[in-house]
Amino acid sequence: MTLTGRRDLSEQVYRQIREAILDGRLRSDEALPSTRELARRLAVSRNTVGRAYDRLVAEGLLTSRAGAGTRVRGGVPVAEPGRKQDSGSPLRPRPVWDSLPPPFVSPAGRAAFDFRGVVPDVRDFPFDSWRSLVSRQLRAGAIGGEIHVDAAGHPGLREALARHVGVSRAVRAETTDVFVTSGSQQAFDLVTRVLLEPGDTVAVEDPGYPPARWAFTAHGAGAVGVPVDDEGMVVDAIPARARLVYLCPSHHYPLGVSMSLPRRLALLEWADRVNGIIVEDDYDSEFRYGGRPVEPLHSLDPYQRVLYVGSLSKVMLPTLRLGFLIAPAPLHSALRKAKFVNDLHTELPMQAAAADFIDKGLLAQHVRRLRVIYAERCQRITTALAGDLADRLTLIPSAAGLHIAALLRDGTAHRAVGTMDRAGEAADVTIARRALAVGVAVDPLSRMAATSVPRSVGFMFGYGAIPAERVYEGLRRLRACL
Repeated sequence: MTLTGRRDLSEQVYRQIREAILDGRLRSDEALPSTRELARRLAVSRNTVGRAYDRLVAEGLLTSRAGAGTRVRGGVPVAEPGRKQDSGSPLRPRPVWDSLPPPFVSPAGRAAFDFRGVVPDVRDFPFDSWRSLVSRQLRAGAIGGEIHVDAAGHPGLREALARHVGVSRAVRAETTDVFVTSGSQQAFDLVTRVLLEPGDTVAVEDPGYPPARWAFTAHGAGAVGVPVDDEGMVVDAIPARARLVYLCPSHHYPLGVSMSLPRRLALLEWADRVNGIIVEDDYDSEFRYGGRPVEPLHSLDPYQRVLYVGSLSKVMLPTLRLGFLIAPAPLHSALRKAKFVNDLHTELPMQAAAADFIDKGLLAQHVRRLRVIYAERCQRITTALAGDLADRLTLIPSAAGLHIAALLRDGTAHRAVGTMDRAGEAADVTIARRALAVGVAVDPLSRMAATSVPRSVGFMFGYGAIPAERVYEGLRRLRACL
């Protein structure tokens, strides 16, 4: 509360408290400061505040009782949450922000049968060990007096990540190549800030991971969808004007296919030929349940044109928001500056705790345990999709990651017969809404489309959040909705 001038002070106090009650800033039964305390804060007489309180009590907005103090009266009608704000301001965002969808917020509670894609199982996370590591970093001696730290990240975590991807994914990287980010989303933002100009064209997989596409679009780049088949992104379909290619080659999001070796080599040759950039998103590569691991583009790249993005959210906790970017030396200085400009640095105690988590072998142990759990769930979903649901869905085989995908039998091509309803909504969206009503949460593939007409209509089946014993019942309920 602030007062202006020296006139009508009691009126100003009265009106500001009244407005705060009616628009919900002061809630029912909330205590107000005593007249003496508020008068001291505002540097006015106690009588000035007392007169304002008396008016509000008389109007039925406040109650005042000896021993209980002054409180907001219960039952006062207030404005609806999210009420329309005053639109009189001339300020308007850039048009690109009107074209992007609102941020997705998970509904309160979790569906009884949760097949949402790439949601890890937090129930098996070693919380006791993690809590101990975090507590150690929150002590005064651990935090120290440093205000400014390296924007590139905690040195221990950068070193640990370089070793981790070197062992798990054969990615050759020095500690200086690693930049710690606030999730993979910030990595995309930094790449765009450092390497792209407004108007540059970015080639993305279609279907593909929408938030990455939105990061490029928000900075003024034009994202163009490139089709994906059973060998991954169709390299020959990359537009000639493309400056950067973003893709998930090891385990495609959302179809789950792996990019073939000839395609990967062709993409690297494309980048060298046109002076292009490749952003490789290796978001869930730690989980593989059969077959030979797919070699990352970064490991195959003789031209140093691949930037490698990884995340700890899928193997640790999704709310942790720790990711990393591995980049060649010529970009180090600019990336450090861009990170500093963006948020100075990622939360340091969490970085230090994550470094200890990796160094002590807890991450590797946790991943090994999850592989066993996820493999069983993956097998159950695969069996059901290839059996009871085979007449409705076409399974896309995959033995890695946190999800598999299946296409509606009539949803494998552009706007196939029966895949769109009369309102223009894809059939998988309609079915997913119907399934949620019976407790089954599943992600429609059509929502991952980079174009207005989806290339793939079907579902992602994540197995990170659903216990193995609930898989068959969940898919039985889904079948009834098809």
